[in-house]
Amino acid sequence: MRHLPTRGFKTLAAIALLAGVAVAGPAMASNRGATGLGQAWPNAQDVSSSPRWHVYVFERDGIRYIQINDLNGNVRAAFATQGGSFLVLPIGSDASRLATPQDPQPAPADTQGEIVYRDSDVQLQVTPQASGMTTLQAVDATCSDPVECSSRVN
Repeated sequence: MRHLPTRGFKTLAAIALLAGVAVAGPAMASNRGATGLGQAWPNAQDVSSSPRWHVYVFERDGIRYIQINDLNGNVRAAFATQGGSFLVLPIGSDASRLATPQDPQPAPADTQGEIVYRDSDVQLQVTPQASGMTTLQAVDATCSDPVECSSRVN
């Protein structure tokens, strides 16, 4: 059983509450009028740096929600982030394979992924595996190695 440190717990709890409200609702508005968190083709700009993936960013009340879709519009994963805290949302076929600093995953077999999104706070790497699965790593943008920053060896 893992214990959350008390520092940052309030922020993480707030993110969890807002993420739950956002996922439960039919759509979520951002400051820019984007809607459709969880949808195949949301009404939001694709901000991916890769021609092989779609990345959509939604913002509400200071919390950013980032969704990753494949080229066919299938939702692969989504997470919420604010102030260095990350929370994986329970949507997308690869949600269980999205590593964050708060929810590290075992290091993937293949670590040669592609950074599909980066801004001043967040870096997102997608790594297709030989098994056909995809692993994702979301880390603080100051991290220079997403696999090292969001994985652990069991």
